Amino acid sequence: MSDWIAIGALGIVAVGIPLGMMALSALLRPTVPERHKRATYESGEIPTGTTNIRFNIQYYNVALLFVVFDVETVLLFPWLSIYREAIGEVGLVRALLPMLAFMAILVIGLVWAWRNGAVQWASSPRATVRARREDQQ
Repeated sequence: MSDWIAIGALGIVAVGIPLGMMALSALLRPTVPERHKRATYESGEIPTGTTNIRFNIQYYNVALLFVVFDVETVLLFPWLSIYREAIGEVGLVRALLPMLAFMAILVIGLVWAWRNGAVQWASSPRATVRARREDQQ
């Protein structure tokens, strides 16, 4: 039961410290209301146009693939650190099979994304025109 008390205390501290820092920051910071504080900041440039723009979905696809394979890396390193000890305790097949299944799922996902064009970047209209010119010459 004392383990659960330690876990609960850690959870309270993990939530309490950020909340306390935000509350302290809200109390200590100067508040000077001004119209320019609510304006969109675009690297010092004056914002132009509306916020309703078409966003290229490929940025989202690349970010999603990065997160998937980043999680793979995070799970692969601890497994590699205990691999030799795991072979001694449970044998080669029981130590290797779960990670091979995990890697196979990720490879299947990568192949699926590749076949659906998620990892191929669309060329810009300027690059398409340039390629056509080069083909004609």
